[in-house]
Amino acid sequence: MSDLETFRAETRDWLEANCPAGVRGPMRSESDMIWGGRRAEFASDDHRLWLERMGARGWTAPEWPKEYGGGGLSREEAKVLASELRRIKAQPALNSFGVWMLGPALLQFGTEEQKQEFLPPIVRGEIRWCQGYSEPGAGSDLASIQTRAEDRGDHWIVNGQKVWTSYADKADWIFCLVRTDPEAPKHLGISFVLFDMATPGVSTRPITLISGKSPFCETFFDNVRVEKANLVGTLNRGWDVAKALLAHERTMIGAMGEHMSGRPLGQVAADAIGVDADGRLDEPMLRARIAELETDAAAFKLALERTGDLHKAGQAHPALASMLKYYGSELNKRRHELLMAAGGIDALEWEGERSRDGAIARDWLRTKANSIEGGTSEIQLNIIAKHLLRLPGA
Repeated sequence: MSDLETFRAETRDWLEANCPAGVRGPMRSESDMIWGGRRAEFASDDHRLWLERMGARGWTAPEWPKEYGGGGLSREEAKVLASELRRIKAQPALNSFGVWMLGPALLQFGTEEQKQEFLPPIVRGEIRWCQGYSEPGAGSDLASIQTRAEDRGDHWIVNGQKVWTSYADKADWIFCLVRTDPEAPKHLGISFVLFDMATPGVSTRPITLISGKSPFCETFFDNVRVEKANLVGTLNRGWDVAKALLAHERTMIGAMGEHMSGRPLGQVAADAIGVDADGRLDEPMLRARIAELETDAAAFKLALERTGDLHKAGQAHPALASMLKYYGSELNKRRHELLMAAGGIDALEWEGERSRDGAIARDWLRTKANSIEGGTSEIQLNIIAKHLLRLPGA
């Protein structure tokens, strides 16, 4: 038996013994998502136990080094783990901006002290993070941020505002772009800092979307003290950190195009529309659209995997993240369009226990933001045209 086969057998045995029954199968609602943090809420004891067990093993960040709390797995071992988790239909043990975005940036730019302080709690789900990037006057043109950090010797005093800060009202800490040199060109003079959301002077205000719900907030900083020890990377060169983190964020958003939750689309449609004498969906056009989506999703999954391999080998083109973000966003929007079509009139229900308060319709509306958040689709296409396709004038 090869080393990888041995690892698969050991992983399968561990998962069978340690993955609780309550976290096997599709998520029933957003409340099943495990975010962790100081104020963590769990849908059940099984969800809490699942995070504790996976976090202790380092498998919430399987490829991070063991010295920082990660699993220390090779790329091939991580693929085996992912396949075994899919086999038993395990729900994610942790949803975390710390794992998806901040952690990779800290591994690349952080000091040893920062890695030791922040990475292990991220892996264990003890700290929930949010991202302080966009501002009312700096969204697509992110380098135009105006949030100021005034030098006070061993610390800064931060004043300003962020917007579209996902889950800011639930986060424990924030990774934030601030302007530390207002006289420098806009892409310079920016620094990347970390601070506790419980710091005096930090306040948040939720923003409600068309779906009636929203993870987004406005975030305000009024004379907030930020320690200089929490500067990540070089002073006034935070744009370097920001760009690296944006690549991880865009890949994360794009990956929504690959993740399918709930019942298969064909099954949802069959329940609503019925099947023909051969047991096929009794609506050939919709059947063809579902088949096309599933084919595209399978191809996208392979593209994600290949990009991960290239990244691990240090060969990934920086613009690949924009390609994944654009295509994954569009794929996720297509999936929810089809869920609306497959659900028939029932999918239009907005309230009530039967529809879980209109989950299908609200989720469909929410996907419209996929092509805006993390950089609009137009920006991603410009990046692809300029840096991948080398088109003239792009």
